[in-house]
Formats: sequence, C-alpha cells, structure tokens
Amino acid sequence: MEEEYYVQLKEKAIKAEIFDKVRDYEKAINRVNVYFEMGEIISKAGRKYGKNIINNYSAKLMIEVGKKYNYRTLYRMRKFYEVFSNKKLTTMLSKLSWSHYCELLSLKDTNEIIYYINECQKKNLTQRELHELIKNNSYNRLSDETKNKLIESDELEVKEFIPNPIIIKTESIKEKLTEYALKEMILVNIDAFLNQLGLGYTYVGNEYKIKMGDRYNYIDLLLFNYECNSFVVVELKVTELKKEYIGQIEVYMNYIDNNLRSINHNKTIGLIICKENDNYVIKYCSDKSIIFRKYSIVNINKMG
Repeated sequence: MEEEYYVQLKEKAIKAEIFDKVRDYEKAINRVNVYFEMGEIISKAGRKYGKNIINNYSAKLMIEVGKKYNYRTLYRMRKFYEVFSNKKLTTMLSKLSWSHYCELLSLKDTNEIIYYINECQKKNLTQRELHELIKNNSYNRLSDETKNKLIESDELEVKEFIPNPIIIKTESIKEKLTEYALKEMILVNIDAFLNQLGLGYTYVGNEYKIKMGDRYNYIDLLLFNYECNSFVVVELKVTELKKEYIGQIEVYMNYIDNNLRSINHNKTIGLIICKENDNYVIKYCSDKSIIFRKYSIVNINKMG
C-alpha cells in the first residue's frame, strides 16, 4: 500500500533530524546517506503509484516532521537516488555534502560527475565554487585524451588538467585587445586564473625582468607549480599561434633553467596562451615542455 512507503519515508526523515545533534562531519555524511535511502523509497513508490506521490508525501512530511521536506527537496532526493544508484557513483556517496551533490544532479555523464567530485576533494571546493566550475564547463574543456585517461584511472601529468580554452573573466571587453590588457584581466583575479590551471600553481611575478647580455626582456607571467616542482613561463598572445612564439618562450625557459632553477627543481614548463591555436605549429614543435592553450574572454556583467 501507498501508506507503507510513507511510513518508511517518515521514519528516515525523523532519524535524520535526530542525527542533526551530532558532530557536523558525521551529520553531513548521515544526511547524504539518509537522503539517498529516502530517494529510493520515493522512486519505488512513484513507480507504483505515480509521480504525483511526491506532492502527497511532501504535504504530510512538512506538517509531521518539518517544512524543509517540501516538494523540491523530495524531488531532489528521488533524482539523487536515480543518478547515484549507478555502481560507480554509489561508492562516492561519503565524499561530499548534500549541497554539493545537488549541484551535480543536472549532469548525465557518470565520468563527468566523478571528475567534479574528485576536483571538489582535491581542491576542497565549496558548493558555490563547484557551481562555478560546472557553469564554466570545466570537464568538457579537457582534451579527449585527458578524459580517457581519467576514465581508465591512468596517471596524468599536471599540464593535462589545464582546460582549453582558458576562460578569462572581465567587467569590460575592449574592441582592440592588447597583450597588456589581457595580462591585466588575469591579474585582477589571479587566484581564479591559477585555480583554473589546476593544482599546485603559485604566482611569482608579471613582467618578470630578465637580462640577456646588455638587453632586458620581460616574461608576461612567471609561475611555480609545486606538484611538478618546476617554474612555469607564461606568454600571452592576442593573435593566432605563430612558430616564432615557440622560439621566444624556449629562450625564456632556458634562461629560467640556467639562472633561477635550483638543483632540486625539474625543468621549466612553458605555457603559450593565444587567441587561436595552429595545429600544424603544435604538431611540429619538438619541445613537449611547451603547452598550448586558447583563451576565451567572458564579460561577467553579461553572465546570467
């Protein structure tokens, strides 16, 4: 009978409320597990008595247990169960909070969901930060090769997590963009830029001055990555990738290796960020320490 499912549902809800008295971490994990079990009950009842069952149950629970058990919450519980009953995902139920899981319910690809869960754990992301990551389509900006390695649980290099394109947010976009303006857009929110690149990036300086002979040159951005224990030279270009850009960044990388890198550091990495990539230039670049990425500028005042 329909009432049998409601009795089970109410019992779970009451237990969840009681458990709210214990430590925050245990409370968060318990809530996720209980909501998954409640989602299963709602899903089974719906298959038997129709989708309108959520309206009936939410109306009763709001009176008998608490107002938070409204239609929206029960709908999310059912969706949570239906998405995470996948064997690959069920094992990940204890990794995030309920608010995090709610952000993932709109996604259909199991591998994409796993990626975001792992990103939350590695970077200790808040629910709001996870929302931004999904909104910026972080997973789908990874290369197919990187996605396949993630699926196969192959070991990945730090550079493989750098998305393409790299999104640079600004409050205004000028008609004619210069390399200086592009750099300033990045520096305004350098933390967001570094987080987008992946784990382990720290800022060293911009317009980093180096002296070669009697002439000074300036590196657009100099970073350090503690995951791969190496400096990262970043060059910004507002044109399509050109072969001469490779020669330029190689000189800067060699300078850092010879003058700044210590004996304990790995070889310097180069990152060229440009308006458009040229696949032929990339194909015939023999230096695998150089990474090529496009940029995409987003006006935050026009974002929904």
